[in-house]
Amino acid sequence: MKTRKLGQQGLTVSAQGLGCMGMSDFYGKRDEKESLDTIRHALELGVTFLDTSDAYGPYTNEQLVGSAIKGRRNRVVLATKFGIVRSADPAYRGINGRPEYVRSACDASLKRLGVDHIDLYYQHRVDAGVPIEDTVGAMSDLVSAGKVLYIGLSEAGVDTIRRAHATYPVTALQSEYSLWTRDPEDELLPALRELGIGLVAYSPLGRGFLTGLLSSPDDLAADDYRRSTPRFQGENFARNLELVERIEAIAGRKGITPGQLALAWVLARGEDIVPIPGTKRRSYLEENVAAGAVVISASEMDEIAEALPIGAASGGRYPEAMMGLVNR
Repeated sequence: MKTRKLGQQGLTVSAQGLGCMGMSDFYGKRDEKESLDTIRHALELGVTFLDTSDAYGPYTNEQLVGSAIKGRRNRVVLATKFGIVRSADPAYRGINGRPEYVRSACDASLKRLGVDHIDLYYQHRVDAGVPIEDTVGAMSDLVSAGKVLYIGLSEAGVDTIRRAHATYPVTALQSEYSLWTRDPEDELLPALRELGIGLVAYSPLGRGFLTGLLSSPDDLAADDYRRSTPRFQGENFARNLELVERIEAIAGRKGITPGQLALAWVLARGEDIVPIPGTKRRSYLEENVAAGAVVISASEMDEIAEALPIGAASGGRYPEAMMGLVNR
């Protein structure tokens, strides 16, 4: 597994990370043993950049990751997040960026993870009611205390990123980026490159849609979060299937899976981009890792761009209420 640098503060990570969210939340049935085995197998394959959050579960995903890396901490670059507040109502999403909350959330995450420091600590969503300078100031205090090594933001807008970076150097911005979510190419990526901030691309496989393994919403478990998202509903689903068929055709000619093509495409977009595909199965993990060896030619990049132009996906990537929490 090759490595890539995020930001300009010295953080080096595996060129591909592992998103652990679906092991505990949102994507249907859970299998703790297989999830633990998947995380440990990822480390064996060189995928050492692990991504979690206190919001996943909530809390249980951090506990799972902590169990998986026990005795292996020196092999892991560990990223987690704070800022999304969950409740007994599964649909509720509160946002908290107050300095006192930042400090208490970090201490709680350290305890659940069973570690003495977090390598990369993100604000999961920007709190519009708290100046970003206050939130980032509290995050920088965690760095001074040795509890956090590097800080990041997630789904923040360009103006917010600039203000945050002026307060304390931001190492990475985590945002959705894939063949069917290319919004970052407009303003976000140019700004990140100007400031020397890395992009951590979550959902690089389009929440599984770009793998070609879904043919109907009925393929999803009844409690799968994706059922509530516009791109997985009704006519949007059917239109998006047509896009996947185009990717399948290109991938088939290369002798790879559509998911591998989609992941290789993200990897090819720049050395400052690190995708973190999520999976809870070792077999899919191995397929994702193999995408790192896929070379896409310039002519193939052009063909892919023609097959899936910017804005081609039908439907929003989140329900309307959740879209109000991004790019703030």
